[in-house]
Amino acid sequence: MEALEIMKQHRTYRNFDETYQLSEDQLQKILQASRQAPSWMNGQMYSIIVVKDREIREKLVEMNPGNPHVLHSSVFLVFVADLKRTQKVADHYEMDYRIGEGLDPLITAVTDTALALENAVIATEALGLGSVVVGTIRKDVAEVSELLRLPDYVLPVAGLSIGKPNVEMRVKPRLPDQTVIHYDTYKDYDYSSIEEYDDTMEKFAEARETKLWSKKFADYFSNTPNKKVDEFLKQNKFFQS
Repeated sequence: MEALEIMKQHRTYRNFDETYQLSEDQLQKILQASRQAPSWMNGQMYSIIVVKDREIREKLVEMNPGNPHVLHSSVFLVFVADLKRTQKVADHYEMDYRIGEGLDPLITAVTDTALALENAVIATEALGLGSVVVGTIRKDVAEVSELLRLPDYVLPVAGLSIGKPNVEMRVKPRLPDQTVIHYDTYKDYDYSSIEEYDDTMEKFAEARETKLWSKKFADYFSNTPNKKVDEFLKQNKFFQS
């Protein structure tokens, strides 16, 4: 498939054929494509944990029972922001490692990680397979980190379930252009554009959605953010305490 067509036709899949096994060749193609993603200064400040072990995947589902595909997919990848590698470099040159003094190193590493993740999604679809990005691994970030034996300076960002879909999905509509695309400077827009999208998504009628798009995020951001992530970042030396 052409790259542009793959991206235009992106769909998230949560139901996979449990009898389908990803070949080692397919897995390596996905990993190679992922690793060719752009990164700041070619720093490649991420790592990819390939989780094949059923027991580990069962424990991940126990933490996140709403994501059974973590177990039922062919393979589960965990993308982590990795500043341990550059800490090793700093130690080698006997230099200070001052990433805890500001947010920019963490933003850089998370950006690198997200770019690698997206390349993996595109490669998966180019192979005729499907995937779903799993952000809820941050819900129990310390427990996930312990389960995967991650060292300090490493943050789980998102997982990726990959497999052969057994339920067809439709391409989900996106927000109106004027709410997302800006030329030269940020341009404000009327709230009616968001109401228009609410109406579009209601007509799309995805079964798993029980609220208006706008109300879902109003509710979500009215709650206190996940403080486990803040504490994890402090304990693992991303921030100074």
